Formats: sequence, structure tokens, C-alpha cells
Amino acid sequence: MKIGKMDNLINFWQHVYSHINPVAINLGPFHIHWYAIMYITALVLGYYLGVKFGEKFGFSKKIIDEYFIWTEIGIILGARFGYILFYMPNNSYYLSHPWEAFNPFVNGKFVGIAGMSYHGAVIGFIIATLLFYKIKKVDLWKLVDVVALAVPLAYVFGRIGNFLNERIVGRITDIPWGVYIDGALRHPIGLYEAFFEGFVSFLIIYFYYKKFYKCRGELISLYLITYGIFRSICELWREPDPQLGFIISNFTMGQILSLFLIIGGIGLFYYRRKKCRN
Repeated sequence: MKIGKMDNLINFWQHVYSHINPVAINLGPFHIHWYAIMYITALVLGYYLGVKFGEKFGFSKKIIDEYFIWTEIGIILGARFGYILFYMPNNSYYLSHPWEAFNPFVNGKFVGIAGMSYHGAVIGFIIATLLFYKIKKVDLWKLVDVVALAVPLAYVFGRIGNFLNERIVGRITDIPWGVYIDGALRHPIGLYEAFFEGFVSFLIIYFYYKKFYKCRGELISLYLITYGIFRSICELWREPDPQLGFIISNFTMGQILSLFLIIGGIGLFYYRRKKCRN
């Protein structure tokens, strides 16, 4: 490829947001963003993989259908309240008026709902899963291992949606594959996270599942570890949330919360291994 064409491609990529309309479909006063389309794609793929892997673990489609609804409610609630708790310094209003957390109108104008936390979603997922387990009496560890196989690939589309809508911003850089946001060349952090936290995590977990899987609960443990590690690494190229900045030294809130996932995943892995040996 000629140097001129390569330069044109690099220039196009670096200014990619000037070529993308974040709104995919206009329906009168309502706008469907690419982020919403990617989120729906993630849900559909996650459900499909959950059914397929669920069959391999002995779960009927009916159980997966019910579990999907329970966890999706838990994830949405957890993600929203997690964002309010972890990422909003002045959160007293929402904590005392929790119903307002999902109000898409401000002064009568539809503005949508912005602000979701992955780590809050994990908490919501855990609560929903434990409730489902208590009520339905299913095999808890097999069920969450299905989740470990189904979620990472679906997560890829969620992060691509973040990238398309500029929901998360990378740190300033001079690399040729950076993209311009607010006049500065930045790391395309949404794509980094889609690749490492989603695609690479899936490859590691699936490989372990095919070659080494022996004990129920190992896969979800591995998912917590891989996601936590890759999220912590990606945070090195991600701009800290402006309302928080760095929390401790040069550590971001995302890295601190991910540390708990890593520790929890390692602890759960050895706990399950010990249980299997007994």
C-alpha cells in the first residue's frame, strides 16, 4: 500500500468520530443510539450462548430463560446504583430518592439514563443469582460457569458500543491508531477493553474449559480473575473519571474495584478446588 493511502487511512481513523453519527435511528422525539443497538446485540448473543452452553451443563432452555430475566434485572439495577455509589461523589439525592435513578427526564425533557458501573452490575448479578438459586434449587456452580462462558463475547459488543458513543475516553497519546476526542488524540480504550476483557478472556476461559476443567465454579473464578487483570491493565490507558480523578496515588476507581474481583476470583478458585478434593 502506498504511503499516501496509508496516511489517508490513518487520518480517517483518527477522525473517525467526525464520520459516525452516534444516533443510528431517529424516531421522532426518540433517538436510538449505536450504543443501544450494541447493548441489545450483547444481550441477544449472551442469551444465545447461555442456552448453548447451558445445554452442555444439563440446563434446560426454560431454566436459562428464567435465569436470564432474573440476572438482567439484577445487572441493570446493580449497574445503575453501582455507578451512583462508586462514581458519583454527590450521591445523597439518589440514595435518598432511589426511584429517581431511572428517571430519563430532566425538567420534562427526555435525556435518557447515563452512568452504569460494571462492578455494580457484578454485585447485582450475584444477588440475583443467589436469589434464583434459593428459589429454583438449581446447581449454583454449574450455572455460574455457564455465565463465565456466555458473558465475555457478549461483553465485546457492549464495549464497542461504548467506543461508538464516546462513553469512555482514553488518555492522551501520540500513537497512530489513536482517535481524536475533544481535540486531543486519545487511546481507543473501548476497543482495548472489548478485545482484552471480552475476546481474550473468553479464549482463556474456553481453553481452560476444554483442557483442564474439573471442578464446578472454576470457570466463574477464572472469569473474575481475567476480567479484573485486563480491566486493571486497560485502566492504564483510560482517562480517570473526571468527577473522581485518581483515588489512591495513580490508581483509578476501576483498578481498585477490579482488585477485589481478582482477589475474590483467586479465593473462590482455591475454595472450589478444595471442595472438589474433599
